[in-house]
Order: sequence, then C-alpha cells, then structure tokens
Amino acid sequence: MSDDHEHHHHDHDHGLAPEMQDAGSQALAEALRSSFAIVKIVMLLMVVAFFASGFFTVGSQEKAVILRFGKPVGIGDKRLMNAGLHWSFPYPIDEVVRIPITEQQVVISTIGWFFTTPEQELSGEELFAGPSLNPAIDGYVITADQNIVHSRATLRYHVRDPFGYTFNFVSASNLVQNAVNNALLYTAARFNVDDILKSRVYEFSEAVRQRVEQLAEQEQLGIVVDQCNVVSQAPRQLEAVFHQVGITRNNRNKALIDANSYTNQVLSQADAQAATMIQQATLAGAIYVTNVLAEAKVFNGLLPLYQGDPRLFTQQYTIKMMAEVLTNADTWVQPTSDNGKSTEVRLQLSRPLPQQKAAASP
Repeated sequence: MSDDHEHHHHDHDHGLAPEMQDAGSQALAEALRSSFAIVKIVMLLMVVAFFASGFFTVGSQEKAVILRFGKPVGIGDKRLMNAGLHWSFPYPIDEVVRIPITEQQVVISTIGWFFTTPEQELSGEELFAGPSLNPAIDGYVITADQNIVHSRATLRYHVRDPFGYTFNFVSASNLVQNAVNNALLYTAARFNVDDILKSRVYEFSEAVRQRVEQLAEQEQLGIVVDQCNVVSQAPRQLEAVFHQVGITRNNRNKALIDANSYTNQVLSQADAQAATMIQQATLAGAIYVTNVLAEAKVFNGLLPLYQGDPRLFTQQYTIKMMAEVLTNADTWVQPTSDNGKSTEVRLQLSRPLPQQKAAASP
C-alpha cells in the first residue's frame, strides 16, 4: 500500500513541475526581452552621442586641420577648414588641430640680457650687478667696435601659412626664437656701441627685424613680422663710466651747438653789413655818376657861349665864381683895373652889429 502511495506522490510531482517551469521561463524571457530593448536603446544613444561629439566650431581668427590616424585629411588648401561648424570622426579616429592665423604671437630673445627673475621683471627691480659679468647666467652682445652691451629683442608676428607653420616643423615657435637670437647677435656685430645706445637706436631695431624676416623666409617658416622692438643698455658694472661719457657727449654737443649758433650770428651780421655797404656804395656811385653827367651837361651847354665870346664869358663866369668864393671873406684884392693899376678893395662881410651905447646916468 505504501508503494502505491509513493507512486501516487511521484505522479503528482511530475504533473506540477512543467507548469511551474513554463511560468519561470516566460518571466525570464520577458525580462531578457526588456533588457535587450534597454540595451539597444542605450547603444543607439551611445552611437548618436559618439557621432554627435564629432561636431566642432572653428573661430573667425583661426583655421583647423583634421588628422585622421595622424595624417591630414584633404589635399592642398582644402586641408584647412575655415570658420564655421564642421564635423569629423571623434577621437581617436580623428583629431582636430586648431591654428591661430590673426592672433599676434610674441617671442622674446633669450640671449644678450643680464640675469633677472620674472618677479624682478614685473617689479622693475634689478639684482646687484657685482664686480663683473657672470658668463654662466649673464648674457651680452659684442658690438662692431668690440664693446659689450646688453640687448633684448621683442618680436611680434602672426602666422601667414598655418599648415606649414604647424606641420612642417616639430616646433616652429622655437625656430622663430632661434631666428630672433641669431638676428640680435648678427646685427649687434655690425653697429658701434654709440649707435646701439644713442644715435641709431631705431636703425638698429629695424636691422634686427630685417634679419629675422630674412631668416624666416630662408627657412620658410610661414610667418609675417609685425613689430620688432630692441632695448639696449650698457653693462651695469660700467654704468657710472657710461654716464660720464654721456655727460661729456652732451657738453660737447652743447658746445658745438653754441659755436654753430655764434658762427651763424656772426655770418648773419657780416652779411647784413656787407649788404648795407654794397647798397651805400651802389647809391653813392649812382649819385656820383648822376652829378658827373649833370656837370658834363652844364659844361656842354656853356661851351658854345665861351666859343662865341671868350672874354665876356670869362668875366661873367669869374664874377659868378668870385661871388661864391668871397662869401664871408674879409679881404679881396683885384689884381688889375681899367687903367692898368692895381686897386685894392676892402670888403667886410658878415660884420657883427654895433652894440648900443649904454644910457646916460640921470
């Protein structure tokens, strides 16, 4: 009987198990279907996000180049992407390299200037110069007259060929730096110390700029030099000596200016006096010539009268001239008279008036 009971119990278990398995399988299948749907949605969103991350914007002052597995995409000028919205495969497939084209870049020479820290540069404070230059930290340039000065060049430039500047060199900015250093040394060796510090400062800066442009063109750096400013200073150890030289030079220039001023003043006075003398001489000559011509005209007018009656003309002319001669004369002696005897005639001219006699006393 027990065997029948056990057999009945086993038949009952086998009858319930398939139903329970069907319910569990359905629940598992539903769960798996839901999970797969969620995974599909997540993967779709990830794909969309992946491709959406490839959009990028190029600014108005720059260009961009897409590198696909490290190589530029495109040929020639098409490799450069202009301002606007663009798309590329996200990293690591593509990489976007931005290149500034109008932004001005600055390079400062690393040679030729004495040692100083950035903090001192900002504050304007200088380290103690010491008795001599320290070649390990202090820089300098040698001039054409074999003097030593400190010079520092500041170059401002912008990129003309973005692609070549970025991809033709490992570091184009380092090449520009080397060009500035080379130009500073090269140009200083062709200028005297007085030219660099005083008399030809602007010409020295221009010569450095031209040398940088020459080197940049030679190396095809693809840049345009906008400005080059060079600051020069005498060695700090010789500051007092250079200061005294400057004072002496100023005194010399002042003496030359005063001498030139005095020379110009004397020459102006001499020119004025010479012009006055020439004018007076010319006027006197003109008056003399006019008088001579007038006397000649009078003489030519009297000549026919003399030729007509010389004796009468002589008497009349003698009387006229004697009247002029005897003006204020005290005595005049007439040599001859009509009867042939000498006659003396006494004339008192310009005689003072007789004084009135004093009135008689009463």
